[in-house]
Amino acid sequence: MDETSLLHLWNEKRTQIVLAQLGPTAVLIAIVVLAAQGTFADAGDSARFLAVGVAAITGILAVISQYAAIREGQAVAEDLGQISDASALAKAIAGSSGYLSLMRVVVTVLSIVTFALVVWATLL
Repeated sequence: MDETSLLHLWNEKRTQIVLAQLGPTAVLIAIVVLAAQGTFADAGDSARFLAVGVAAITGILAVISQYAAIREGQAVAEDLGQISDASALAKAIAGSSGYLSLMRVVVTVLSIVTFALVVWATLL
């Protein structure tokens, strides 16, 4: 692939990471609003477990999508690093592979923390 195609692919992967966060964000907004209103305090166990389950499912699917996009983004970064006479942008992206590895860890940790907070807000 040429540099232009790789840069286009890089932007596509970045967009996928962002879009993968939209669904879980909407779910979290709904859970935060319901928790702030005290809805879960008066709700039955089935409703609270449903909220936790929906949050877990959307979160897991988002993390899987983000992992795939990150992995593919790392491959693009490596390919950009192999281009001779690359532009400054291509070189900068090629140097970001380590940040993508860090991003996988951050996504995992923040997902676990967020899920723990959802459980706390809905079940306790």
